Amino acid sequence: MYYAVRFYRHLYFQVWSAILAGILLGYLDPRLAVRMKPLGDAFIKVIRMLIAPIIFCTVVHGIVGMKDLKRVGRVAIKALIYFEVVTTLALVVGLLLVNVWGPGAGMNVDPGTIDTTSIQSYTSQAGQQSVSEFVMHIIPATIVGAFAEGEILQVLFFSVLFAFALSLLGERGRPLVTM
Repeated sequence: MYYAVRFYRHLYFQVWSAILAGILLGYLDPRLAVRMKPLGDAFIKVIRMLIAPIIFCTVVHGIVGMKDLKRVGRVAIKALIYFEVVTTLALVVGLLLVNVWGPGAGMNVDPGTIDTTSIQSYTSQAGQQSVSEFVMHIIPATIVGAFAEGEILQVLFFSVLFAFALSLLGERGRPLVTM
C-alpha cells in the first residue's frame, strides 16, 4: 500500500529549510543569530556524542551478520579499495578545481600577518609522529577512553576485534547480537 508522505516530512526538506532559516536569521537579525550559537554548538556536540556508538554498533552488527569470516575479509578488501579510489578521485577533483579556478586569487591578504598560533599544536604533532606511533595510537589504552575521547580509529579497531570475537563464539554469542 503506497501512501504519499507530505513533502515537509522528508529529511532533505527539513535540512534545507533549516539552512535557509539560518541564512535568513543571520542576515535579518545577526545579534539574535549570535545569541543562538549555543543551540548550534549543542547540536554539534550531540552529533559527535553519537558517532562512536553508531560506528561500534554498525561494524559489530555487519561483521557478526555475515557469519562467514572469509567473506568479511573480502568485503574489507573491497571497502579499502573503494576508500582508496574515492579518496584519490576527491584529491584529483580538488586539485583540478584549485588549479582551474584558483580560489583566493586576488584576495588582499598578507600571509605574514596571519596568526597561526591556533594551529601550531596540530602542525607540530603531525611532523613528530612516526608510522609506528600512529599504529600504536590505534590501539586504545582503555575501551571507555576511546569512546569518551571520540577516538574513531580506536573505536573502529575495538569494534572489529569485538565483532570477530563475537563471531567466534557462535551460538553462545547470539543473545548479545539479538539483544
